[in-house]
Amino acid sequence: MLNDQEIEELFIAGESDRLELTESAGKHVTDKLREVICAFANDLAGHGKPGVVVVGMRDDGSCANLAIDDVLLKRLAGLRDEGKILPFPVMTVEKRTLRGCEVAAVIVAPSDNSPVKVDGRIWVRVGPTCRSASAPEEHRLLEKRRWGVLPPDAQPVHGAERNELDLRRFQIEYLPSAVAADVIAENERPLEDQLKAQRFVFRDGTPTRTGLLVVGIEPRRWIPGAYIQFRRVAGRDLTDDTIDQEEIGGTILDQVRRAEEILEVNIRERLVIGGARHELRPDYPAKALQQVVRNAVLHRTYDASNAPVYITWYEDRLEIQSPGGPYGNVTVDNFGTGVTDYRNPTLANAMKDLGLVERFGIGIGLIRRLFKENGNPAPDFNIQPQNVLVTLRPRP
Repeated sequence: MLNDQEIEELFIAGESDRLELTESAGKHVTDKLREVICAFANDLAGHGKPGVVVVGMRDDGSCANLAIDDVLLKRLAGLRDEGKILPFPVMTVEKRTLRGCEVAAVIVAPSDNSPVKVDGRIWVRVGPTCRSASAPEEHRLLEKRRWGVLPPDAQPVHGAERNELDLRRFQIEYLPSAVAADVIAENERPLEDQLKAQRFVFRDGTPTRTGLLVVGIEPRRWIPGAYIQFRRVAGRDLTDDTIDQEEIGGTILDQVRRAEEILEVNIRERLVIGGARHELRPDYPAKALQQVVRNAVLHRTYDASNAPVYITWYEDRLEIQSPGGPYGNVTVDNFGTGVTDYRNPTLANAMKDLGLVERFGIGIGLIRRLFKENGNPAPDFNIQPQNVLVTLRPRP
């Protein structure tokens, strides 16, 4: 993004709305680093150029002699995917040498999808200072958003109108989880700006896919595949008798809650005898099933398939199939290795706000660990270009 000479030129000018110097990156300054990254991504001044956090230099420009090792670089890079800065900032973390001093340079590109937030608060940079955005500044960020480059889940659903959104649910259920309480208390932001800030409506007021999925009155009217099909089968083949089935619609939150209720009801606990200690243990770990379902609705395609997420519970296994294969940096070969990318970053933001995502990029590893701890066979992930099939087997 920036070469050494460009960073040197910023350094000569001193701390500004494009440069932050910090002598360490300890836990006591991590919150500040998030705010600075957020502010650089928002680029309130409209420079259209990256901002830089130089870690390892004091405010007076002297070298802090900080050890710039892989652990530090990895921790700084992890600030992108932890789910506190949303939408995900475009940033790189590199080891650089500035005036003979080894530093870590966090280079943050201006976002096309502003405003960017940290835990529900929008941060902007004014000179060398970061502060929470005022209502007029937030409106400026909305105006400079590059609508044409937004991801598919933030694009408008043509034909839909704003009355397709449950505005009461938006204000009572969603906003308190997505926006800092004191920002809501200011009550200076028009409803239209609030909807645009959350990417629930397009610039002309048309609902987006994410808006319909999160607070839509009837999402399937506009997104036919936005539901989960559950079926419990009596045997081991799809043609065997059906014990139970349900078509689960509604918003994403409605779908996930109902699917998790159904799965918990179908989990069976068995008595495990081990010496003097007896315990009940489930045939499937509930938290792992919860994670698979949430991954399925988050990472599926909503614009290229009308198929639902299928959950099929057989006598000897559980299968969860999601339309839409690997996306972006994630491929069939590196799936599940820690490489992350998001087909639906706007929906990911909303699901994080609703508490349906704890941390990004750990789902598959968590599922595998929970299955191992419960004594289940390892999950099988069958990755195809057009879908992902997860096969889970019960604890013996």
